[in-house]
Amino acid sequence: MDPLIVLFGLGVGILIGLTGIGGGSLMTPLLLLAGGYSPVVTIGTDIAYGAITKTLGGWRHLRAGHVDLRLSSWLAMGSVPGSLLGVLAVNRLEAAYGKDFEPWLLVAVAVSLLLAAAATLFRALFRPGLVAKERDSALLEGHVSKVGTVCIGLTLGFILGLTSVGSGALIGLALILLYKLKPRRVVGTDVFHAAVLLWTAGIAHFASGNVDLGLMATILVGSLPGVWIGTALVPHVPVVALRHGLGIILAAAGLGVLTKAGADVPPWLIIGVPTVLGIISWRVHKRGSERALLVARS
Repeated sequence: MDPLIVLFGLGVGILIGLTGIGGGSLMTPLLLLAGGYSPVVTIGTDIAYGAITKTLGGWRHLRAGHVDLRLSSWLAMGSVPGSLLGVLAVNRLEAAYGKDFEPWLLVAVAVSLLLAAAATLFRALFRPGLVAKERDSALLEGHVSKVGTVCIGLTLGFILGLTSVGSGALIGLALILLYKLKPRRVVGTDVFHAAVLLWTAGIAHFASGNVDLGLMATILVGSLPGVWIGTALVPHVPVVALRHGLGIILAAAGLGVLTKAGADVPPWLIIGVPTVLGIISWRVHKRGSERALLVARS
């Protein structure tokens, strides 16, 4: 049992429990860099282990009342078949073209994650007025209808089945920008829905021979207590910090996926960019709080 993989599992498990993000976006590149596993086996194993960790986190969020069950159901109507199509596609593409297709696909996913991080942080830092529109439950009408929700689930489920990325990062972004859920409802709904989605894709990858059970067990040794710790911390983390943290973790996820795609991204950049974003976020929030205090006193 590799202690480093256990440590990775613990850290990523805490992030999954706290934010809903971390499984495919962070664990997959970590396994590729540290373990040297093949991309297809890494993706399949990551999805299979994620199904177990997010089931634990989803159950705890459901009990805490952080889940929009109606929205989760409509998303799953698209994401479950979409994930099966993604697994089928990765198997067919590997058989037809080898691994040549993977870097290009992962670069596109990484760019979308970085754009998502920029949009989320911009909204949190410079558009505080949007916070007033956040709600506990999604309004499935208008431009984000039930049919649209199914289509969103189908697209994101396909990406997850193909790359293992998206159960937290991309779906979480949709919950924020399209459905305007409050941060804790974003995390709870995302983790709960991801559990259903990952079980579907994980079973499909297992049937295709893409899951390393020994590696999965090692990850779970660290990730299961990590998810428990992360979900327990959610009620005690300030809403503003959680909102900013979602954007910062998305940036880290994007850089991680770029590394997975074969780009020469140095480790200090993967650590440094989220750190700098965290400092900027803290300073902007501090200034905003000081201005609000001055207005209240005047």
